[in-house]
Amino acid sequence: MQKVLAIVGPTAIGKTGLAIKLAQNLNGEIVSGDSMQVYREVAIGTAKATPQEQAQVKHYLVDTQSVFEQYSVKDFVTQAQSAINKIAAKGKLPLLVGGTGFYVNALLNQMQLGEKDEHETAIAAKWQDFLDKKGSESLWQELNKRDADAARKIPVANSRRTLRALTVIERTGQKFSQQQSKIEPRYDYLIIGLNSEREAIYRRINLRVDQMMTQGMLKEAEFVYQNREREHQILQAIGYKEFFPYFKGEQSLPDCVEQLKTASRRYAKRQLTYFRHQLPCHWFDPLNDQNCIIEIEEKVEEWLHE
Repeated sequence: MQKVLAIVGPTAIGKTGLAIKLAQNLNGEIVSGDSMQVYREVAIGTAKATPQEQAQVKHYLVDTQSVFEQYSVKDFVTQAQSAINKIAAKGKLPLLVGGTGFYVNALLNQMQLGEKDEHETAIAAKWQDFLDKKGSESLWQELNKRDADAARKIPVANSRRTLRALTVIERTGQKFSQQQSKIEPRYDYLIIGLNSEREAIYRRINLRVDQMMTQGMLKEAEFVYQNREREHQILQAIGYKEFFPYFKGEQSLPDCVEQLKTASRRYAKRQLTYFRHQLPCHWFDPLNDQNCIIEIEEKVEEWLHE
């Protein structure tokens, strides 16, 4: 089975820099595991590796789509598999690097990603209506009644996953936890998770946002705002919609920058929750452990020779 090394962690933790060093030391190439870095028109807000960084190690799934093209997790999995095959054909190690947990999970494991039929859509709509009326805690309690094992693995506040689990249970007539256990790995993978103290991560996030502003973040956000009437997924990305009130003349620019920092911190928390509960990560602290890369390389070498 093909080996794939994955590097995951919250935004601004330092995944790109560490991954480049590892790729250079381990004869590897990088596949982006980020749902927004595929879009050509935006770079600053999606925190892509810079042209200088990409010149050091070949990157895949960066700048492959227009923001106005439809792009799904199924598309990502197909393209990432192709990239991994190309890297492996060169005798190099594929490194999957990114913070979109569901995309990483869908690639590494053979998850069912079929399109919803009308029946499933109707079931999902019913539970969405329940959520809107009664809230995430009541929705989670409904899951707990039907599948306590699944409920234990899903935070009460994660209404998206709770809704999905209830929909699958009703659609298939089987417990969600039992179906999850049937998922087979697509690759022989090792997942390195990067994390540190919350305040240290939050400081890095705040600093990154300030740096983005000096790099031209506002211009990117204005492009997204001017094209907001057209359907495109970048509208969902953190880093753009936070500036819409500024362009509308409803809020000051400093207030919008603070909103972006807050949204980014919340996103980092959600990322960590997903990685902890959904993926078997081996955790390292790159902010406080100067020997982190040495320890990771030792772990990788052990895994490569298994």
